[in-house]
Amino acid sequence: MKKWIVSLLFLSTAGTFNANAQTETKQLSLQEALKYALANNQKLAVSRLEETIGKLKTEEIRAQALPQVNANGNLTDNIKKQVMVLPGELAGGAPGTVKVLEVGTTWNTSISGELTQQIYNQSVFTGLKAARSGEEYYRLQTAQTTENVIFDVTQLYYQLLVKKEKMSVLQTNIDKLTRLVETTKSQFDNGLAKKIDLDRIKVNLVNYQTQKSQLENQLKVDENRLKQKMGMPIETPVSLPSLALSDIERKAAATADFGTFDLGSRTETKLLKKTEELQQYQKRAYLAEYYPSLAFKGNYSYNGLSNKFDIFKGGNSTANWYGMSSIGLTLKIPIFDGFARRSRVKQANVTLQKIGQQLEENKLNLNTAFENARLQLLNNLSTIKTQKENVSLADEVYSSTQNNYNLGLASLTDLLNAETSLAEAQNSYNEALLQYKLAELDLIKSNGNLPSLLN
Repeated sequence: MKKWIVSLLFLSTAGTFNANAQTETKQLSLQEALKYALANNQKLAVSRLEETIGKLKTEEIRAQALPQVNANGNLTDNIKKQVMVLPGELAGGAPGTVKVLEVGTTWNTSISGELTQQIYNQSVFTGLKAARSGEEYYRLQTAQTTENVIFDVTQLYYQLLVKKEKMSVLQTNIDKLTRLVETTKSQFDNGLAKKIDLDRIKVNLVNYQTQKSQLENQLKVDENRLKQKMGMPIETPVSLPSLALSDIERKAAATADFGTFDLGSRTETKLLKKTEELQQYQKRAYLAEYYPSLAFKGNYSYNGLSNKFDIFKGGNSTANWYGMSSIGLTLKIPIFDGFARRSRVKQANVTLQKIGQQLEENKLNLNTAFENARLQLLNNLSTIKTQKENVSLADEVYSSTQNNYNLGLASLTDLLNAETSLAEAQNSYNEALLQYKLAELDLIKSNGNLPSLLN
């Protein structure tokens, strides 16, 4: 009985420990979130697998230039042998008659090996170069997916951070109005305040509480989106550092650094350039079809013939064994294919023109994105400065109005308006910080420096 009690206590303790381990809140800085995402994002994992497939495809194409060796085995039972009809003059000296003779033996077996080696095949050689370039293309795809994950996670992280700050502002206003309700209710009970004043404060309090409830739901949705992008289980509790906005404020106060825009450093440009290179190889492969190809071949076979099934009895067998071998060259010269090759070459030329247009469009888009990010960043720097001054002014107005209200020198309307103005100023300031970080993120992306966010 004691053993059962000890076992139950152990299981209960272990279950409690596991439950606590599962509900442990994970603290997430931006760098931690990014590193987690790069290790667990599903799209990135798929891209890495495709990169591996690209390497394996190179090995597959490389095999075409290596010797090809095949072996074959054959065992035949001639149940009904073929016959040959011979004139009597040749068979038995009986002119005017025919003689029917069976041909071959009952059991035939053969074992053969074949070797082929490409000596000159322009298509194979072009394919090898294209395969190596294709390997690089898959690597660039992984790099682009990595950058997309970094950009999306960073964007969601900052949005969530600012909404949490908005929640803090809401809670502060709720606390203020809660205290004001208690004070006004005490005044009302003592005949020093009107019921309509108490009701107006309660209405404002309920409005803030409703906003808080809605924002809590938005926070949960945004948090789930961040977890999804990171590849983190939805049920994992996380928390973001509450003072991270102060770092944003310090950086925004510094001189703006726009970096150096280099179109060639962008992964999108590299991918298009690599696509163009691959298409060039494809065109060369079509042109290579006009060239002759030359291959070496060698063959060896060992054959056994017998009328009994004793072929494999070694020295006691009645079978006759003999070997055959040959070597040679195979030359293939393309002459006419109904203009199919010419059509494929023309298609390749049109595809190259299309890629050229995409490169021009990419250049225009990336230059525009950089310029827009630069302008947006400058605008947000100015907005942050203005909004910070506005918050300080709104706070002074609220404090002054609250003192006047307590002294009976200001109306409740003035106090509520001052409180609303302060909340709006605080939220506008936080939103300006968010827009600054998003513009900065666009600028970092334009400069091709998204991986720097990991440091």
